[in-house]
Amino acid sequence: MHSVIGEATRVRLVQAGRSGRYLLNTLMTATVTLLAAPLLCIPPLTAAWAERHCRHAGALLGRPVQPRPHTLCRDLAWLVTQMATGLPAGLLALLSLSNLILTLVVTAGWWAFPQSDPPRLLLLDVPVNGWSTALTANLAQFLLLAALAAIALPPLARMHARCCLAVLALPPAEQLAARVTELTRTRTGVLQAHGAELRRIERDLHDGTQARLVAIAMRLAVAGESFSQDPDAAAALVRQARAETEEAMTELRSVLRTIYPPVLADQGLGGALRSLATRAGVPTRIDIDELGEVPAAVEVIAYFAVTETLANIARHSRATQAAVSVTRNGTLLSAKITDDGTGGADASRGSGLDGIRRRVAALDGTMQISSPPGGPTSINVELPCV
Repeated sequence: MHSVIGEATRVRLVQAGRSGRYLLNTLMTATVTLLAAPLLCIPPLTAAWAERHCRHAGALLGRPVQPRPHTLCRDLAWLVTQMATGLPAGLLALLSLSNLILTLVVTAGWWAFPQSDPPRLLLLDVPVNGWSTALTANLAQFLLLAALAAIALPPLARMHARCCLAVLALPPAEQLAARVTELTRTRTGVLQAHGAELRRIERDLHDGTQARLVAIAMRLAVAGESFSQDPDAAAALVRQARAETEEAMTELRSVLRTIYPPVLADQGLGGALRSLATRAGVPTRIDIDELGEVPAAVEVIAYFAVTETLANIARHSRATQAAVSVTRNGTLLSAKITDDGTGGADASRGSGLDGIRRRVAALDGTMQISSPPGGPTSINVELPCV
């Protein structure tokens, strides 16, 4: 019970800290908006300024914000809203946090004030004229202020973040048009990826398995013709044909694995990824939650994403360790792959990351990459399980 209460308290304090930082950032952006309003009315600056805060709001709410088309009217409406709501919300956060700091300062330095006019606690209205007051009543005030901040700041921050996103959100008609455009783009990517996959399978079968089967048929034909005249030579040809048959079967299984890896059918996604981690080119820690029943298409894309990412880490990142975390929240499956390498991963360069992005988009999923120069790199893939 104590551990549960302690964990709940820790989570609430973390949320209060994140909310306080968000609101102080909001106060800063609202102040800059107020002071530099004429400059920020320039369309490119307005769009960039709105996009910056939109990302902060999305991060607070745990809601990835996709790139959106900007219109001057909507961005200007956000500037007005930011000044009207951001200033009071940010000032409330500043007042709350500054009172906490002031309480600590009074506790540490009460003796610096003249005894004839000792400082008084803000909420409790008790004069601080000795260590007993500083360490008891002042501590009680600090805890009271901290509790108020933990209770008030998170909903205030979330309310402002939702307001920000609501103002910047596209109208329903534009959302529908943007959705149609996105589906058209992902459909094109799916068709291109599907075509490339079919050409690869056809090439593998034609150049490998088919060529071996033709050679086997020819050896068996020669063996049949020469059996009556030279049984030993015919037997040698049959043995060669048998060996080539086994090699053809191996190549065929290799091609089939790229379509649907057998390890997924045998062990499920969790087992397949654990097996993959043991064969990765760098030491890899893996953490997989209870995933429940995952659609086959989602399993394949998630497995491919982790496989390709770990291969890229081994080839390019100079990492000494990597980690894979797979979780499921309702109908959303998330796979996060991190490494401590040199960073600089970029899906726009046409690398394997672009292939992952296109496959993920085919299932209406998202892929986010954080890979600053010098590292670390974090790739988060989210797939709907519907």
